Order: sequence, then C-alpha cells, then structure tokens
Amino acid sequence: MALLLYFVLGAAHLAALAAGVPVAEFVTKALLMPVLAFWLHRSGGPRLVVAGLALSAGGDVALEFDGFFIVGMGFFAAAHICYVVFFGRFFRAAGGLRWAVVGAYGVVWAVLVAVLWSGLGDLQLPVAGYSLLLTATAVVTAVQGLWTGLGGALFLLSDTLIAVGIADLDFAGRGLLVMVTYIAAQYLLASGSLRSGVRAAVSGRP
Repeated sequence: MALLLYFVLGAAHLAALAAGVPVAEFVTKALLMPVLAFWLHRSGGPRLVVAGLALSAGGDVALEFDGFFIVGMGFFAAAHICYVVFFGRFFRAAGGLRWAVVGAYGVVWAVLVAVLWSGLGDLQLPVAGYSLLLTATAVVTAVQGLWTGLGGALFLLSDTLIAVGIADLDFAGRGLLVMVTYIAAQYLLASGSLRSGVRAAVSGRP
C-alpha cells in the first residue's frame, strides 16, 4: 500500500509541477521520501538505505526555501554516504569490472564539471565535491545489475539537471525531468537494496 502511495504521490507531484501549483508541489514532494522510507523499513530493508531516504526527505524540503541550497545539498551528501557505504560492500567483490566502471564514471564526472564549471559561480567547489559523492553512488551501484545501476545513473542525471539550471543552461521541461528521474532513481535504489543479489552480498540489516 505504501509503495502504491509513493507512485500516486509521484504522479500528483509531476501534475502539480506541470500545472504550476506551488502548494501541491511542496506537499507532494515533502511526502515522497518519507513514504518510500516507510515502505522500505516495513519490507525489512537495510537501515542505511532507509536513512538515506530520510536524509533525502530533508534535502527535498530544504531545497524548497531560498538560501537553503547548501543545507539541502548537505542532506543529500549524507544520503549518498549512506548509499555508498551500503552498496559499496558489494562493489568490492566485483573484481576487474569495478575499475572499468570507475574509469567510465570518472570521465563522465570530469566532463560534466568542466562543462558546468564557469556557470556555477560561488557554488563551484560545493557542487564539485557533492558531485563526487553522487558519482560514487552511481559507481557502486553499477556492478549490481541493471536495476540498481539504473537507479544510480538516474540519480546522477537528475542532479546534473539541477546543476544545469544553476549554470543558467535551462531548457523547457527541465524541472519535470529532474523529478521524473529522481522519483525513479530513489525507487530503484530502495527496491534494489531488497533484491537477492544484494542480500547475498551484504548480510544482516546494517
């Protein structure tokens, strides 16, 4: 039931965003991650991923207020630390493939930072540092199969689109695309933490 509510809230948020209804946008966005965290907890999910979702909820709310961008980024940075610690335990057993993944995402990170750097202004260093954690999440999830790998990649795409807006490279539909990819990414990471391959690699509920 909670998972169905997550998708209903996601659809309602996208509709509110498209229609330009600020109050509905805020309320639906603020509820998304708590509902997903509740579902994951009730499903016996790992505490670190539940914590990552809860921290993401804090970031979602903070980003809705002017002057709280760094605070929001801090919440999401902490969320990505949770994801990297949890999924990273499986990554270490991935053998030679992990270095190919590190190399590929390293190139992606460097290109994105180079392209966006001049437009980030005072946020250059915070965004560059945060994007390393974001890229680390993409890296450690990539070797666990399409499901979690897609989740990490979509999270990277979502936050890159936010940075594109900060760098004054906005385009029509960017806000909707940010949220579509974000809603999908968090679900894929949360549900991916329950999949048999991850459970086999990470014992218990850290």
